[in-house]
Amino acid sequence: MIQDKDFTLRLIRQLTQALEKLLLGKPEESLMQKELDFDSLMKDIFNMDFNDIASKSKEELIEIVKKRESKDHVNYYEMLGNLFMFHYRTEGKLDFADKAKTFYELYLQTSGIFALPIINRINELKSELK
Repeated sequence: MIQDKDFTLRLIRQLTQALEKLLLGKPEESLMQKELDFDSLMKDIFNMDFNDIASKSKEELIEIVKKRESKDHVNYYEMLGNLFMFHYRTEGKLDFADKAKTFYELYLQTSGIFALPIINRINELKSELK
């Protein structure tokens, strides 16, 4: 499936913002609706649903991101960090916590931004992974 790169980037930002609202405890819609939207967005962005993404190793996901334009990597890393953080908080799987921490760290390294909320999440995840 060939998609407009700008369209895909808008989808990534939309998903990132929706996850951010959920992580901050400010959902605008029911969680059920968000889950349906997330699966739809994941299929549009990666051509796979969350279960397929979750089954991949961190290294495989990083390779998928590296195949995208380098200027967009930061958006992918933030979105993946939020995605795995959300699923970690709802399901409690340490694998999701580890992936969230990795993608948040890659986001900070790639963006060069000082993002205190992301740093706080990394610290939360580190304490959970000990």
